[in-house]
This record gives sequence, C-alpha cells and structure tokens, in this order.
Amino acid sequence: MTEALIVSILIITIRAGTSLLYATLGEIYTERVGILNLGVEGIMMMGAATAFAVSYHSGSAWIGLLGAVLVGGLLALIHAFLSNTMRADQVVSGLALTIFGTGLASFMGQRLGPGGTTMVGLQGPKFVRTPLPLLSDIPILGPSFFNQDVLTYGLYLLLPLLWFFLYRTQPGLHLRAVGEKPLAADAMGVPVIRTRYIYTIFGGMLMGVAGAHLSLGYLQGWADNITGGRGWIAIALVIFATWDPLRAVIGAMLFGGINAIQFRMQAAGTTIPAPFLNMMPYIFTIVVLVIITWWEAISKRLGAPAALGLPYAREEKH
Repeated sequence: MTEALIVSILIITIRAGTSLLYATLGEIYTERVGILNLGVEGIMMMGAATAFAVSYHSGSAWIGLLGAVLVGGLLALIHAFLSNTMRADQVVSGLALTIFGTGLASFMGQRLGPGGTTMVGLQGPKFVRTPLPLLSDIPILGPSFFNQDVLTYGLYLLLPLLWFFLYRTQPGLHLRAVGEKPLAADAMGVPVIRTRYIYTIFGGMLMGVAGAHLSLGYLQGWADNITGGRGWIAIALVIFATWDPLRAVIGAMLFGGINAIQFRMQAAGTTIPAPFLNMMPYIFTIVVLVIITWWEAISKRLGAPAALGLPYAREEKH
C-alpha cells in the first residue's frame, strides 16, 4: 500500500468520523446524567439543514454553525422538558424528536434546494481543509491529521477537555453521581433536575455541531437524509465506548475507516455491488458492537449509568 493511498484513507477516516464523534460525545454526556436521548438522528438532521441554510443566506459558515448549535440545544431542551419536568417516557420522547427533526429538515430542504434533493453547497460558505504549519509536514500523519477543517481541529482540543472534566473535576463527579445515584446526589446538595437539563442541552448542542460538520465540512452541501443513520450509529457507539469519551474515538474511527475503504473500492471499480459496499460501515459497526458488548458483559465492566432512562422527582425520595 503506497503512502498516498494510506494518507487518502486516513483523511476520509478522520473526516467521516468527526461528525459521528461529536454526536457520540453529546450522547455520552446526556446519558451520563441519566437521560436517554434517542433523538440524535433528528437533531443531527436539523443541525445539518440549519447550518447549511443559515450559512448559505448569511454568507458565513460560522453563523451557520452557531445556528446549528442553537437548534440542537433547543431540540434537546424540548426533550429535557418532557423527560424531567413532564416525566414522559424518554424512549417515546426521543423517537418523536427523531421523527420531528428528520421530517422538518426534509421540509426545509425542499424549500431551499432545487427539486428538494440537493443544494448548491460547494459554491456557498464551508469549512475547508486547512493544513497546520510544520505539523502537516510530518510524513503520513501530518497530511492525514493536520490537514483537516477547523471543526476537526476543535475536536482534537474538545475531546481531552471533555474527558478531563468528566473524570477529574468536581462538576464532573456531580454529573456522574446524578446519572448513577440521583437520590444520593440530591442528598448531598447537587441539583439533580438542573444538572440533567444542563447536560442534556449541552449534548444536543454537540449533536447540532455534528450535523453542521456534515453539511459544511464533510459533504459540503445538503441532501435529503444527509445523516444516513449516523445518529443511530452514535447511540450504538456510546455502548461500544462504555460511556467513556476517549473510547468513543475508536468506534468513530472504525466507522470512518470502513467508510473510507468502501469509497476506495467503489472508485477502483470493484465488481461488488455498490449498495452492499454502502452497508459495510454499518454492518461492521454492529458486529463490533455485539462483540464488545458481549465481552464487557462477561467481564462485568459494562458501565451504563444506573439511573439511565429513569425519571426523578424530589418528592419521591425515601
């Protein structure tokens, strides 16, 4: 395998994994406080549509990104309200959010693009790949990791910060306590409901960024069903990562890597049908998820928050 081929595969792997990792990190933080959000797909779709539409009309990709963040946070706020204040079933609320988000995003796309299928994204504002001085000159790793767009570079900084916050700070301890033992956290003075609101909204904002990266960074345009099921893959990768931000990188890169390989196979003119190649990243992710979950269950290390999906009310303390 030549160096150029390795670099091209790594570039696609990182670009394809970036949006998925943003969404996975958002879901990890949401589930860590005990809220199950199955609306990731809908939030990502709305983030992608909003980012493209706002950037297209404002002329600024950064304003488009801000729009996606706000929309992601707003949709997550709706889920937080239903889950915490109304104490609705979190599975039903999340699925409703996905249906609403995907439907509204498709409707928006029909109003903004010719024929309701694509928009003229390449001519509009976008996040282009920008090489970092010196670092991009490192053989193989340089052009692969340090010739990316600004949202990918942001992830390089955000990932260790999120891990450090979760495991090495007092607010992170409170966050994990709310997801594990909300009664005990409340007894210690931690505002359980407020904490759940904050991190559910924060998680939704990251999901909005994931959608924005799809339309402004990775695909650089809009197409109906632009997420292609990535929201569901992100939910699966949370389990794969055992709710650990750093382990989520492995899952996102595996998905991105298989995605890159199938793209190269199609470009090379393989006789394998294209629909089967398009299925490969999803099939591989499911297989790996099953194996990892089975192994973690045997070793009894599967770290799902104990209060995940359970509503909480102070008046029910014992």
